Amino acid sequence: MQAIIATLGYVYSADQQEILMIRRDARPDDVHFGYYNGLGGKLEPDEDVVSGMRREILEEAGLTCDALDLAGTISWPGFGRNGENWFGFVFRITAWSGTPLTSNPEGTLVWTPVEDVLAGAVPMWESDRHFLPLVFAEKPRVFHGVMPFAAGRALSWSYSEV
Repeated sequence: MQAIIATLGYVYSADQQEILMIRRDARPDDVHFGYYNGLGGKLEPDEDVVSGMRREILEEAGLTCDALDLAGTISWPGFGRNGENWFGFVFRITAWSGTPLTSNPEGTLVWTPVEDVLAGAVPMWESDRHFLPLVFAEKPRVFHGVMPFAAGRALSWSYSEV
């Protein structure tokens, strides 16, 4: 399966109670329009996944990642606007430096309580609610999941933990 390789990162506040999310509100034609999401994007051909995650956080939030750890990986077959397959490396960014931007070309950056994210009080892809409890677990374990999509909706979710 040919896939688009991507990163998805969740930047924690100093007290670990909030995460920096993007509210995708800049482009009405954006498939993510109106949703909150972590930060990240496609890997460049000359990057490893950690370098790509650091670049995306710097570009999208103006922050330098001082500490990050792999939460897991997710295969999203059929996720793209035209049915492309995506494969994502999901990270927790637990220490950073710099002053966060308030917005970027994709939308507004918002500090969001982890509790609200887990309670479903934040508009996001319904499918994110399957894997975010693993990302924000009190004692997280690395996970590897697959979430097939069709017509813009998740069909199923399964994962293994390491």
